[in-house]
Amino acid sequence: MDLTGLELVDHHCHGLVRRDLDRAEFEAMLTEAAAPSPLGGSLLDSQLGFALRRWCPPLLDLEPHADADAYLARRAELGVEEVHRRLMGAVGTGTFLVDTGFLPEPLTSPDELAVLTGGVGREVVRLEAVAEEVLSGSGADGFPAAFRDRLARRCRDAVGVKSVAAYRSGLALDGPRPTDAAVVAAADRTLRGGSARIADPVLHGFLVWSGIDLGMPVQFHVGLGDSDVDLHRGDPLLLTDLLRATEPAGVPVMLLHTYPFHRHAGYLAQVFGHVFVDVGLATHNLGARSAALLPELLELAPFGKVLFSSDAFGLPELYLLGTLLFRRALGGHLGAGVEGGDWTAADAARVAELIGSGNARRAYRL
Repeated sequence: MDLTGLELVDHHCHGLVRRDLDRAEFEAMLTEAAAPSPLGGSLLDSQLGFALRRWCPPLLDLEPHADADAYLARRAELGVEEVHRRLMGAVGTGTFLVDTGFLPEPLTSPDELAVLTGGVGREVVRLEAVAEEVLSGSGADGFPAAFRDRLARRCRDAVGVKSVAAYRSGLALDGPRPTDAAVVAAADRTLRGGSARIADPVLHGFLVWSGIDLGMPVQFHVGLGDSDVDLHRGDPLLLTDLLRATEPAGVPVMLLHTYPFHRHAGYLAQVFGHVFVDVGLATHNLGARSAALLPELLELAPFGKVLFSSDAFGLPELYLLGTLLFRRALGGHLGAGVEGGDWTAADAARVAELIGSGNARRAYRL
């Protein structure tokens, strides 16, 4: 089933780097590894690297499967702005919901990103980034009220908020809303530790509840990430108590990436009415194997609860591969179902539209 023209809402992504990159810098942004290792060779020798060499070179006037040196030399010859223009022009995404809370260096803004495709860019506010700004200035006693006020102002033009509790304390957060007294005590413990870095489960719970109180869809990083993640603490099943407690509020909770826990995430999307899922980052990381990944998510996850995201960061290649591999995986799965008599062509087209953009438009009220 050809989904080349399917409208997409990329509900979780990041900006692009504004400068040219040498090979080591390019490889460092390609995967979740911090850098290529002399012990392991090039990070381009991976499913992701081979997918890149298959699909990206023709957009830079090279043959498919051009070797890595030729590709990177052509990339450098064209320059960052032209590479952005060519690769993003082939992405075909109309709406980008951009996490602006991770800026290791200057990146394109949501509007600058969207203009490359003629689309629209909207902001997703990272909860911990706002909280750390507030805590640095407010002190522990004033933190709860000051954070709620700052978050409300930051979210006036945003479409959602995001938690990176998986990176900091893990996802085993308590269900009940923490009291302000408990939040003040946790903030005091944090400041006594010598910094305002949010890594206390009480504070993470408070941040999430504050987003829910504003009616903002809450994204959670789940599953794979870089080496800062203790992966066993990123299983979405650890959120069960919090999901039970927050479901009555009717505010969407978005489980991002989810690999290798995507089947767990699909189960949660089935049993909790406010839970949505994607396999964002894993799609381009798995390359050709992403065709097997998406059907595994769809084993249990209702089709009305699955979203598209690229989780692309820094490199336009990741946007191109995230969208292209997603379209191929979803089209292949739905097309096989039509051929096998599992659903009709009309049902397949309707489900493709839901997953590509319709579910995101409903959940984020776009």
